[in-house]
Amino acid sequence: MPGPIEDYALIGDLQTAALVGLDGSIDWLCLPRFDSAACFAALLGDSDNGRWRLAPRDADRCDSRTYRGDTLVLDTFWETPTGTVKVTDFMPQRDRAPDVIRIVEGLTGEVAMRGELALRFDYGNVVPWMRRVDGHRVAVAGPDSVWLRSDPGVPMYGRGMRTYADFTVTAGERLAFILTWHPSHEKRPRRVDPYAALDQSLADWDAWSAQCAYEGPWRPAVVRSMITLKALTYAPSGGIAAAATTSLPEEIGGVRNWDYRYCWLRDAALTLNALISGGFLEEANAWRDWLLRAVAGDPADLQIMYGIAGERRLPEYEVPWLKGYEGSAPVRIGNAAAGQLQLDVYGEVLDSLFLARERGLEHESHAWSLQRTLMDFLESKWREPDEGLWEVRGGRRHFVHSKVMAWVAADRAVRTLEANPRLKGDVDRWRSMRAQVHAEVCEKGYDPVRNTFTQAYGSTQLDAATLLIPQVGFLPPTDRRVLGTVEAVRRELDHNGFVRRYTPEADNVDGLPGGEGAFLACSFWLADALHATGRRDEAVELFERLLAVRNDVGLLAEEWDPVAGRQLGNFPQAFSHIGLVNTALALSDSPIRLPAE
Repeated sequence: MPGPIEDYALIGDLQTAALVGLDGSIDWLCLPRFDSAACFAALLGDSDNGRWRLAPRDADRCDSRTYRGDTLVLDTFWETPTGTVKVTDFMPQRDRAPDVIRIVEGLTGEVAMRGELALRFDYGNVVPWMRRVDGHRVAVAGPDSVWLRSDPGVPMYGRGMRTYADFTVTAGERLAFILTWHPSHEKRPRRVDPYAALDQSLADWDAWSAQCAYEGPWRPAVVRSMITLKALTYAPSGGIAAAATTSLPEEIGGVRNWDYRYCWLRDAALTLNALISGGFLEEANAWRDWLLRAVAGDPADLQIMYGIAGERRLPEYEVPWLKGYEGSAPVRIGNAAAGQLQLDVYGEVLDSLFLARERGLEHESHAWSLQRTLMDFLESKWREPDEGLWEVRGGRRHFVHSKVMAWVAADRAVRTLEANPRLKGDVDRWRSMRAQVHAEVCEKGYDPVRNTFTQAYGSTQLDAATLLIPQVGFLPPTDRRVLGTVEAVRRELDHNGFVRRYTPEADNVDGLPGGEGAFLACSFWLADALHATGRRDEAVELFERLLAVRNDVGLLAEEWDPVAGRQLGNFPQAFSHIGLVNTALALSDSPIRLPAE
């Protein structure tokens, strides 16, 4: 059975990623891309659905593990009665074929090791045909082939549709295993020197991490979050996957299981802010360029999410042969939310491009023309109900956050023209729209009796997304309505010291049964709001509480169950790590080291 979500660490090559458990098992890996079918899917089933375990014989969990410095190279340590051993796991940045490399190193004495490889293509459904070719074990099924080789002297044998390796490692000895995916119709992949690849991977990640401009008190946590965001980047396009996984549940045993291996537009503003503020201008440029390509075309066809290379079609279906993480079915592939109307994304897109221009990213000549087209469309649509930020499946409503982000779109368009009067655009018309949206939200989205903004017009429910009202500039943090909203959200959406995004059991807003944990991004938003409203000590206390729920290697899932004390939802979650970075920046007195001219 898979371990708790927080038992896993991430390795990746900027095109896909794998999850490695405390027991030394890789239980999730999609090849060759984040959104490809998994060849290791034990995370959503059991070992029969595919995994690769490498650990001392008769051992259960490791004694400790850590990333090596500011890299994505994972070192796992085991102490046994006869000796100690280290297993180093990583995926070198690839030129074409993806490689997973595992290096076993004896530290003291001698340790009997066992490797167990169960390849199962198509999300654990297809058992490949195995054969030996030129010192490799080759698994083939349909379009996929995986080649496994090891250093000489490691005996491997097949049994029960699995490949085993039993060997002993002594102090000072290193033995490597290399697993390479390759299209089955092509010739054998090139051989990789695992030790040279390790040195190169360490150098690549060290050089990248050294660019981080943040010098505040939480630098280790910020750098690890930046590395995680980078690891979720699909290098060929610049898109950032929301998470490396699908269908990890928001409630154990529940049905709130979604595929997050795609790119959400709404992440753009926060991602750009985090990347630029952290000093990673190259990644910010790539993300901005991905955004421009993804949203190009008829604004009526704008999607809230796209494939990692900008694909539009993400049909959602269920995989019945996987029982789901701890029985949390169904397992879903694809995401039907791609077809929803979510008006807030127009605000997030225009805010992202406004920020890019303001921070000095190289100008794209067609970017303003695209923004004008999006504004024209939004002017005709902002009064309509939508599915909102949380992608509800209980029917469209007039969500307050969606209207606020429509205001953001108009505001950023107006401010762009005011700063660049030579650009084309009807600034008076957009000022009028901005004023109309503002007036309507303050009238219909605000409850004067409770002194709080609500989730939707006419609703009594609250929404943690209203914490963003001062952050986006809709109202100043000193406004009594903002102060009232912060207090109401803190009081009514509190979940043992963390924040729920809304109350899913009430009003059938999302059309789904059951509940969920505290949403980590919302908890970071509360810390930001507390800081903005003058309560820095309380903000720091909450931020430190959030840092404490990271796992042993600094990773966060989407949600936290404060009752069971465990992480929930897809993992690692970009939105959570973006929240961590932005809150650290906000709370730090002197957070940024400006890059040299």
